Amino acid sequence: MVAAPAEALPRFRAALSGHPREEAVLWAAGGADRQESVRRALSLVPGEVPLVVVHDAARPFLPDEVLARTIAAACAHGAAAAALPPADTVVRTLPGGAFGGACDREELRLVQTPQAFSAKLLRAAHTWARRSAARFTDDLTLVAAYLEARRRTAGEGAAGEATPSLVPGDPRLRKVTTPEDLAWARAELLPPASDVRVGFGVDFHRFAAGRRLVLGGVEIPHEKGLLGHSDADVLAHAVADALLGAAAMGDIGRHFPPDDPRYEGAASLALLAEVAALLRAAGWAPENVDATVVAESPRLAPHVAEMRERLAAAIGVAVDRVSVKATTPEGLGALGRGEGVAAQAVALVARRGPGTEAVVR
Repeated sequence: MVAAPAEALPRFRAALSGHPREEAVLWAAGGADRQESVRRALSLVPGEVPLVVVHDAARPFLPDEVLARTIAAACAHGAAAAALPPADTVVRTLPGGAFGGACDREELRLVQTPQAFSAKLLRAAHTWARRSAARFTDDLTLVAAYLEARRRTAGEGAAGEATPSLVPGDPRLRKVTTPEDLAWARAELLPPASDVRVGFGVDFHRFAAGRRLVLGGVEIPHEKGLLGHSDADVLAHAVADALLGAAAMGDIGRHFPPDDPRYEGAASLALLAEVAALLRAAGWAPENVDATVVAESPRLAPHVAEMRERLAAAIGVAVDRVSVKATTPEGLGALGRGEGVAAQAVALVARRGPGTEAVVR
């Protein structure tokens, strides 16, 4: 039973389209808070089901062993949840932020999910909470409050044999809540790199009249462009050579010979995309690129952001994995005299398991 925002249900259903267990999933439109969402999903559970497990979708990395021991504890005690001891010192605060004393960490736990319950008990607890307008942030505390309320009104032992229990959780059950959590989750999805390599690329092109100036796939207004068989995008060439060099796959001239008429006037950004595809076909995933353009003119700073975006799209990585910097040679040498442009790039590639490209994109 999946409870989710009503407006998201069509998208979630589509994501499961064609899955072998698609028909086994029952959907509930979520409520205003977690408690109401669980209650609505619980209403779909068949009456003969003896045990219900509640789990946060925001905790996507659920180890089998944690699920197994949570279920076992719920079978024995009627209610159970995964939990971890706090690693940091926990203190109380007073109004105004004053220190209110330390708590005994040995008595404290950080409650996670999964949480498992006798289905009859969980239904009764949610019915009680709804009637009493009581709100809780998770089902374990809801059930515990319900049991305590029964004991107060009917005497000790009236709640039956249920005794909420905690079992060891797992750090991998981190709740994906902030952008930092999301970055961590994406990293968890990537298989560990078995091989990481660094490559270096450098390229030079002289200016020529009647040519477009293209750098990083961006056409830049200038009285001259760069001379070359392709569009002479010196930055894209340096990045391509860095990627190829990291994978020991030669250089751009080997794959796109300068005397081949097929590449006359070619967009170097398209050639860079082909280089990235060649690397992935060989089992290498581009990780990041850092590049520097050296030119006396024109001024490149206004175009750097667009260069990064276009290079990242061609390589198939997020834009925050591509760095482009520009500097001048301070009048030194041929570059300082404005005779051409140079670019240097460093690239990191990694060999990973299957499915890496889909995860990164």
